[in-house]
Amino acid sequence: MKKSDIGLIGLAVMGENLVMNMANHGFQVSVFNRSTDKVTNFIEGRAKGMSIVGAYSLQELVDQLEKPRKVMLMVKAGAPVDSFIDQLIPLLDEGDIIIDGGNSHFPDSERRTKKVEENGLYFIGTGVSGGEEGALKGPSIMPGGSPQAWEAVRPIFQSIAAKVEDGAACCEWVGEGGAGHYVKMVHNGIEYGDMQLICEAYQLMRDGLGMSNEEMHEVFAEWNKGALDSYLIEITRDILNYKDEDGNYVVDYVLDAAGQKGTGKWTGIEALEEGVPLTLVVESVFARSLSSQKDERVGAADILLGPDRKIADADKETILKGLHDALYASKIVSYAQGFVLMREAAASHNWHLNYGNIALMWRGGCIIRSAFLGKIKEAFNKNEALTNLLIDDYFKAEVAKCQDGWRNTVALAAKAGIPMPCMSSALSYYDGFRCANLPANLLQAQRDYFGAHTYERIDRPRGEYFHTNWTGEGGDTASSSYNV
Repeated sequence: MKKSDIGLIGLAVMGENLVMNMANHGFQVSVFNRSTDKVTNFIEGRAKGMSIVGAYSLQELVDQLEKPRKVMLMVKAGAPVDSFIDQLIPLLDEGDIIIDGGNSHFPDSERRTKKVEENGLYFIGTGVSGGEEGALKGPSIMPGGSPQAWEAVRPIFQSIAAKVEDGAACCEWVGEGGAGHYVKMVHNGIEYGDMQLICEAYQLMRDGLGMSNEEMHEVFAEWNKGALDSYLIEITRDILNYKDEDGNYVVDYVLDAAGQKGTGKWTGIEALEEGVPLTLVVESVFARSLSSQKDERVGAADILLGPDRKIADADKETILKGLHDALYASKIVSYAQGFVLMREAAASHNWHLNYGNIALMWRGGCIIRSAFLGKIKEAFNKNEALTNLLIDDYFKAEVAKCQDGWRNTVALAAKAGIPMPCMSSALSYYDGFRCANLPANLLQAQRDYFGAHTYERIDRPRGEYFHTNWTGEGGDTASSSYNV
């Protein structure tokens, strides 16, 4: 019997579609699921007649694989991944490869890489983005872990990945240890931000301008033809035009209480750990948290005073142009912050990340895919040491063109009482980043006053610390200087 090129464990939506994708690209795949009836149903149903082989035990799965064996886990993140790794290690031989394609937290992938390598095997923790459709037709794949494993899995991963205009695959080696899942985590954080930005634009149109779903559908359709061309703008266009069998717009009946699976929160926590102001993504996480407090918000709506969210005497065309620019500029800020976070994490974890390749991997297949990711790749190709996208010539010029509309939109929303946590935080970050002198001198003086935490001086070299006895009673003893 011909040996399979790869084995996959976990026949949920993503797993099934990845297997179909692999088979469609000429690979033979062996599949196993803890509930073995799923294997039978898949083999005899959707996968019938394809180069897909069923296995009813882990030993049978391993025996069906070509060496070096490649086993991909598409199971729930956390304990199930560790459980399957523990079961697979005794069944595999030196040089075989275990792949975790789930939404795992990057520290788990760091730990698993070490554990698997200590047992003579290789490990890959890979982010896979694109949802059900992407898994079937071509996802974005972000692999990291044991570098020695890459050449063995490269033909499969790059074959099934999404392709951009020049045929390049949206899949390249990311880096060591947990780097692949870290990049996927940042991707998901940016996804949170993109979605919230679109929702803020939607609320201003719906509540502030009183626009109908049909009118908003047309606006998003137009936006998707230009600088904002992206998957999320595209699906927003479609959602706003979708009606049920009774002719009602479905979006109007969806409860405004957002869920989340935690990856946005992980990104925010990592930003705090690295000391990176990832303001837009964090605000998007808090926006979901606030939305979930539905009952409290309904009660507060009858108690708290404020504008009625209606924009009087609106010049709709001018406002929509400004809203477009605000969304675009805020989106640039979000990506700029995300790449700063990855740069800081790379230094902390000794990863060697290629930021141009990361932008390419996000250019197609994934949820945040958009036209301007090609410009991000160009920026890093031109300057590998670029510290912030905002100072790249292209993005500097784009934000400059958007500034009036961006500022007017945020001001207009504030006056109308329309919440814009992400657009306004993006603008605050931009203004803070371009400010040579922030008021942190006063903050440092305050810290030294009450806690003798010391401060640096502008007339002395960086790294020298001073303490002032502000009250005349505190003495000259200073606290040690440190950053958390």
